[in-house]
Amino acid sequence: MTTARFGVLLANLGTPDAPTPEAVRRYLAEFLWDDRVVDAPRPLWWLILNGFILRTRPARVAKGYESIWMDEGSPLLVFGRLQQQALKASLAEHFGEQVPVELAMTYGEPSMETAGKALRDAGVDRILVLPLYPQFSRSTTAAVFDRLAQALKPCPHLPELRLIRDYHDHPAYIDALANSVRDHWARHGGARGKLLMSYHGIPQRYADNGDPYPRHCETTSRLVAEALGLGEDEWFMSYQSRFGREEWLKPYTDETLKAWGRDGVEHVDIMSPAFAADCLETLEELEVENRDNFVNAGGKVYRYIPALNDRADHIALLTSLVETHTQGW
Repeated sequence: MTTARFGVLLANLGTPDAPTPEAVRRYLAEFLWDDRVVDAPRPLWWLILNGFILRTRPARVAKGYESIWMDEGSPLLVFGRLQQQALKASLAEHFGEQVPVELAMTYGEPSMETAGKALRDAGVDRILVLPLYPQFSRSTTAAVFDRLAQALKPCPHLPELRLIRDYHDHPAYIDALANSVRDHWARHGGARGKLLMSYHGIPQRYADNGDPYPRHCETTSRLVAEALGLGEDEWFMSYQSRFGREEWLKPYTDETLKAWGRDGVEHVDIMSPAFAADCLETLEELEVENRDNFVNAGGKVYRYIPALNDRADHIALLTSLVETHTQGW
């Protein structure tokens, strides 16, 4: 079996190397310094980040990571490696030749430099960049582009590049999400109560300035609800993981769940279509913290629907994206 002249770079956000305050501090220092993520004036933000956030936040965040850490390591990296291996096998079957697939993180390891060197060593001179962000945002997909450009800057020559901007309304993506809900219902006795689709938030200001992320999230939610045949009163969408004091996209997930608990909503199924792999924001924030928000406010049954991770229909979607975006290569 021959090797293709192109390779695939899977990209995701990143993770600390260990569930410790020291490792979390290193990770947050890189992540939160990116002006795609926080665009505050640099001198002021340096003082806030180094004088307060990196002194207080790592210990608390490390406890969250410790609660979800797997034997093999960070869930995001574990599922990322499974996705990498499954996609490589699927592409070999689909194309009839080995297609190199590497995993890189925007922040932390494996780095863009590490993944890029592996692709170069595999002999490819064309790279398809596949950010694992279904909905585009300047704070995620654009940050991947910036980080890759930084990694390539010292290179004596550039590979030919293509970047998949988003796939928020791709039929195979919608089908995979709907299938994951159906499988969840089948395991737990059917649909009950409301389905909440929770997305990672961004500052409202970013959307006001043209970031299409909320429109992408709204489209994804509507298409999933239609695929599941849900009425308007059977589903809702919200935003989680806000940071800082400024207004973020609303409605907020935690406030929504508290209000539902107070208002007599007894059953909630919750998923996060924005995350291609389970991580801190799903396994700890959604599955644990927001369960407490709902139950403590009076709710009864709260069920988390896992991310697509390495589901076969998710890998089939990624394979389809690679096939479409490598036409002519």
